[in-house]
Amino acid sequence: MLHAAFDIPYKKYKDAAELSQDDQKIIHESRRLASLAYAPYSGFKVASVAQTIDGIFIHGTNQENASYPIGLCAERVMLATISSIASDAIIKTICISYISEKQSTAVPIAPCGICRQSLVEFESRFNEPIRLLLTGQSGEIFEFDSVSDLLPMAFKKKNLIN
Repeated sequence: MLHAAFDIPYKKYKDAAELSQDDQKIIHESRRLASLAYAPYSGFKVASVAQTIDGIFIHGTNQENASYPIGLCAERVMLATISSIASDAIIKTICISYISEKQSTAVPIAPCGICRQSLVEFESRFNEPIRLLLTGQSGEIFEFDSVSDLLPMAFKKKNLIN
């Protein structure tokens, strides 16, 4: 038997001041837009903001429902918005941030498994890596060169073709 492991490379910054002006702008937007989420049950509001290669920002926020399983994550709302209003837009960077009524927001959060798979699918559509920034309302920021880094064994189109 061979033991194997996946290594997930990422960069870690103390705060937004260590990043470029472009990155600071998308971080600011994701932190600001988290307040627009509809999360009356959990109090956990998430925003996902994409920046296209043309510099346009497109965002989504989580949308909860009393019937929990039908709630929508911010990442998938954002991807659906992009597909609806700018279907040929190539995404350069995505930033995810959150606000919580119950805990500190100084630690970055990562997308759930369904959102990771959805982000990888979107990245695959254009054969271009999508850079990912994860942050809270303050503090550390994690940077991934590709959303695929978060899901090393993603299910892709090639898995369906014989």
